[in-house]
Amino acid sequence: MGWFWSDPETSVVNTKATAIPPHHPQATPSNQPPPACPMRDPSAAKISSPIPVAASETACPYTPADVSLYTDAKPSRFSKYNPLNYMFTDLSQERAPTQTVSLPIEREPSTIPKGTGDGNWEYPSPQQMYNALLRKGYTDTDATAVESMVSVHNFLNEGAWAEIVEWERRFGGGLMRGWQMCKRGEEGSVAGQFLDTEAAADEDVVSQPKLVRFMGRPKEMTPKAAMIQVMGKIYPSAFATEPPFDRHDWFVQREHGGKQQEVRYIIDYYSGPPEPTGEPVFYLDVRPAVTPTSAVERMMRWGGDVWYRASGAVAREQDKTIC
Repeated sequence: MGWFWSDPETSVVNTKATAIPPHHPQATPSNQPPPACPMRDPSAAKISSPIPVAASETACPYTPADVSLYTDAKPSRFSKYNPLNYMFTDLSQERAPTQTVSLPIEREPSTIPKGTGDGNWEYPSPQQMYNALLRKGYTDTDATAVESMVSVHNFLNEGAWAEIVEWERRFGGGLMRGWQMCKRGEEGSVAGQFLDTEAAADEDVVSQPKLVRFMGRPKEMTPKAAMIQVMGKIYPSAFATEPPFDRHDWFVQREHGGKQQEVRYIIDYYSGPPEPTGEPVFYLDVRPAVTPTSAVERMMRWGGDVWYRASGAVAREQDKTIC
């Protein structure tokens, strides 16, 4: 669900190190030429070589017979992908040969800043989306439904980014600042609701996060999603749900105190029962990948909310309001 596109095209070149024949003497640990190498002999400089070789003092004057044998390598199949989003770099806006309807080629800009700092990511046009689906083998895609697919795709990614921005607003300024917000529970720590806390004084200190790169991993279920499936079999009334239909890893740049840090976020995309009106329903589970720091952040956010409600803090806040 995260098909952003980056303008600059990139390529990957595979190279192999030049192999040394088995009969050639090995270099010593001191990086000096081996005893059998003619560079050990001062008189070797007077010996003319049919092949002029420019070498450094510690280089051995060995030239492979056929250099192309070692340097000609086939490009990796990943070289056609943009490393920032693992999507095709050369996806065109041209109409597909079997396409029966015209699709828009306009691309909608997102609200998600690029990690490079040069503007925001752009969503693919419906025509690009259709061409991408065809290249991935989905030749039975209904072209008339592509525009709706793009709208849902963009809507879900904007929602995922809003969750990441909220998480960064809490913890992008450090754990201490995060606790000042989380101890008031979810409702009390949302944007604009913690104005009487010490953290409100430096709310603007947290820099806007940026999306450096991302990748889709729909076939790799996260441990949390797998555990929910197991719990659904044991307690179907409380945990029964369909497996996520997609998974993404987003790499976000966090900046605090003049230092930059890359935080990996995991997003599980779930579909729920449709609304009575027929509109589809989706659920997003957005959280940072498990690290020692993110584990503390999770405990602060979720544990702080549970304690805030269980300790009767909601009632106390209401009493303050009445008084």
